[in-house]
Amino acid sequence: MAGARAALLRQCPLLLPLNREGTAYEGFVTAQGRDFHIRILLPMDLQLKNASIDCSWHLKKILHGYRHILKQRLHSCPDLVSFMVELKTVLEIALRNTQDLHIPRPPEYYSCLVRDLETLGWNKVVYVDTGLTTVKLKAEDSCGRQHLIILKLNSKYPTEPPDCLVDFPVQFAVSWMPQNSLIDIYNQFLVALESLKEFWDAMDEIDGKTWVLEPENPTRSATTRRIAIVEISLNPFKTPFKKVNISVLKYMSAEKSLYFLTTGNNVSVNIEVDPRHPNMLPECYFLGADHAVNPLRIKLNNNMHSWDPEISLLQNLQDLLEIDFPSRAVLEKSDFAKDCGICYAYRLAGAPPDQVCDDPRCGQPFHQACLYEWLQGLPSSRQSFNVIFGECPYCNKPLTLKSSVKKL
Repeated sequence: MAGARAALLRQCPLLLPLNREGTAYEGFVTAQGRDFHIRILLPMDLQLKNASIDCSWHLKKILHGYRHILKQRLHSCPDLVSFMVELKTVLEIALRNTQDLHIPRPPEYYSCLVRDLETLGWNKVVYVDTGLTTVKLKAEDSCGRQHLIILKLNSKYPTEPPDCLVDFPVQFAVSWMPQNSLIDIYNQFLVALESLKEFWDAMDEIDGKTWVLEPENPTRSATTRRIAIVEISLNPFKTPFKKVNISVLKYMSAEKSLYFLTTGNNVSVNIEVDPRHPNMLPECYFLGADHAVNPLRIKLNNNMHSWDPEISLLQNLQDLLEIDFPSRAVLEKSDFAKDCGICYAYRLAGAPPDQVCDDPRCGQPFHQACLYEWLQGLPSSRQSFNVIFGECPYCNKPLTLKSSVKKL
């Protein structure tokens, strides 16, 4: 925590924490020698995607056309420091373009732009603003996926390149010389699309064949997926565990032993995929009660050596964990959408429950923020640093909550 605050202080020396937990910051962000007031509120789990950002009306007006870009960055940045770097970059672009609006364009600017668009083909143009300063172009990759690139042109085009905004999980760096044109940027955009083909293939397979709990509507820049897992329980005869293909039936008989699929147990795995190396083992951590996720952790550690980059990411994960992820063809999303036991809603600020009572006879899920407030209000609860010790609101069994999610 101290290292993160020091890094944030270096990037934004005028943005100060308002509490010890690091969930509230207020101050100023600086760009082009100007200071803009901003206030950032993070949830208790410090997840940026659920953050709330308040700013002055002036800053809000400047960033109005970049809201969707900032929303994407909130979902893709790993921490607040990274997001503030992105915010300052976007703010620099926005300020530059705002100033450019008052600079009259020479006739050569318009003739050059129209010539480039005609050469490129009007069928690739999605939008052009009335001032001919913003252009949206569409492209299709080799798998038929549709993509957009937004170009913000300044008054010195084509001497200087336009600012390019794309929905990529990696930075899109444009190579530019004064004799270049929009056609060169578009071709570089197509090359970048093909370089990310394997990453998007892997993520599309996961989205199409499993139940993804988060993000609910993933963008092309999203590198994480929280995938639902079905718990398989054996009958009381304690027969040896066997791998079961859950895409066949919700229960099946094998060697006179019956396997039951337990849905709604709030067990899931969160993966973070490297977009440059999508076929390598992703960073994984499990969410759910210890009795359910500990066997999965053990299997992941024991089978890690058998990861095969020649087969798909999804198949590798299933082989390592010795499971089949629940199929969309067999189970409904409602099988996993068990509401929080405190607020009685499934999503809170866009996030599903991520805490579970560890007692196997209970297993009630909760939102971390709901459970944190509940335990804080109980006189019997006690806290040590960022860990609260209390009782489950449902079964009264001992329950431990960390105020921030740790990757395991």
